[in-house]
Amino acid sequence: MDFAITLENAEKDFVAALVRQERWAQKQLYEQHFGKLMGICMRYAGSRDEALDLLHEGFMKAFQHIGKYRPGTSIFSWLRTLMVNVCIDHYRKNQRRRTSDLDTVVSHHVEGPDVLSSMTEEEILSRVQDLPPVYRTVFNMYVIEGYSHKEIGEMLNITESTSRSNLVKARHKLIDSLSGIVHGQSSTISVKNEPSSTTDQP
Repeated sequence: MDFAITLENAEKDFVAALVRQERWAQKQLYEQHFGKLMGICMRYAGSRDEALDLLHEGFMKAFQHIGKYRPGTSIFSWLRTLMVNVCIDHYRKNQRRRTSDLDTVVSHHVEGPDVLSSMTEEEILSRVQDLPPVYRTVFNMYVIEGYSHKEIGEMLNITESTSRSNLVKARHKLIDSLSGIVHGQSSTISVKNEPSSTTDQP
């Protein structure tokens, strides 16, 4: 009981230091949550440099609005929500003026082995970053963050059908890209294992 009270008081003191804009507290918050929050930004950004810009913008907002955080709840969850909103706002500012609006979405069925099973996390993330911004944003919001198409539509100012369409297109492009890598790896292995057609002359 005393230990729990000590932790609670320690968190309140830490948050109070953040509210006072004390550098040591800001540095500790940044270093403690850099890795996970950078991973979120990497999913939305087109490059590491862009992700870093989003991360730094997110931390600046966190330092400015830390007074809104309620001690006793998860500070990482609070930071995660803030960071996702920063990424979404970034998309809004850079989206094209016109987006396609398809009222019907054709389902896509992929046969064959699961291409994701043989890919590293870095390879998959790289292919997500290669998606066009609108596809990448909808894919992350729906698949990773768990937003509904209605919520995505409201947040990005697009229709639900456009959100669904962009998700399908994102999956198509991602699967095609990953499949291309796997097929390329398979071809390389096949060539290496193929027996030589030449024979030794007596």
